[in-house]
Amino acid sequence: MSELSGKAQSVLGLLDPDQLGRTLTHEHLSMSFEFNYFPPPQGDEAVAENPFQMQHMHWLRQNPYTCMENLRLNEEISAVREELLAYRKAGGGTIVENSNTGLDRDVKTLKQLAKETGVHIIAGAGFYEGSTHSEATKKMSVEKLTDIIVSEVLHGADGTDICCGVIGEIASGWPITESEKKVLKATAHAQAQLGCPVIIHPGRSPAAPFEIVRILQEAGGDISKTVMSHLDRTIFDEGELLEFAKLGSYLEYDLFGTELLNYTFNPEVDMPSDSQRVKILAFLVKEGYEDNIVISHDIHTKHRLTKYGGHGYSHILKNIVPKLLTRGLSQHQVDKILIDNPKSIVL
Repeated sequence: MSELSGKAQSVLGLLDPDQLGRTLTHEHLSMSFEFNYFPPPQGDEAVAENPFQMQHMHWLRQNPYTCMENLRLNEEISAVREELLAYRKAGGGTIVENSNTGLDRDVKTLKQLAKETGVHIIAGAGFYEGSTHSEATKKMSVEKLTDIIVSEVLHGADGTDICCGVIGEIASGWPITESEKKVLKATAHAQAQLGCPVIIHPGRSPAAPFEIVRILQEAGGDISKTVMSHLDRTIFDEGELLEFAKLGSYLEYDLFGTELLNYTFNPEVDMPSDSQRVKILAFLVKEGYEDNIVISHDIHTKHRLTKYGGHGYSHILKNIVPKLLTRGLSQHQVDKILIDNPKSIVL
């Protein structure tokens, strides 16, 4: 482990953390989300069949999961390549790609994209939520799951020698299933061996992040090197958020660019706007948590690419950073969120 200690592991090899630059900690570049398809409402079938037209784009932004084609991001590698070149031109350095087993991870494509664009790409190890677990995965022991995660970091993923650099996104629903609990325990065991970052996708309940931290801690995980994703759709009460922040994980607001009237996966949630996300980041900074914040877009569908009129991977750098600077954050604090904090999570 001495070779990995203090290094970031990209799909092209080990990096000094100072090489990472501005980093998006939760993105997808090649994945499939077809298992989360929702049939369109009655009367919208024709739109769902052919949504990529100007007159249908608002509908698609509000109903992104009711079009099967929209869920196949892995069909847009050429467009993603152009996006990464634009991201680098805008000042971006690194993207943490959170696709793992269950999301059709493609480390060969990630390596090719890194070579062609100059953007550092860090791949994710481990298993997505229980609905994607195969019967074989469900039957595996915690020890076997741990061995697989460790091997993906040390030796390579998916039959290649391309190594992952984080464990994630490790996902669970709510309530957490037994299979998901085993994966969480294996994640903690692997992290204890490797010392590497863990990125969590919590279930859609305010209680989920707390329960996941408890499971990880009891299994020996390092919460100070754990990122709790999707807080912008999970914990809304400021007091509850501060209680969670005290547990010591990184607080990830990673749905920038997503503004939905109705959130398909939990209709009780009112998805915040980007302005509201900026406001909560300013609140967390004011409360003393500027060292614990990371941000991203979690692009995982076609319609969010600029090819289809979406915001793309440069949205935070081009639009959100200037907004943060007008809402009380200093350039130093913004640099912490985009450069220093991601750098501090590395192996």
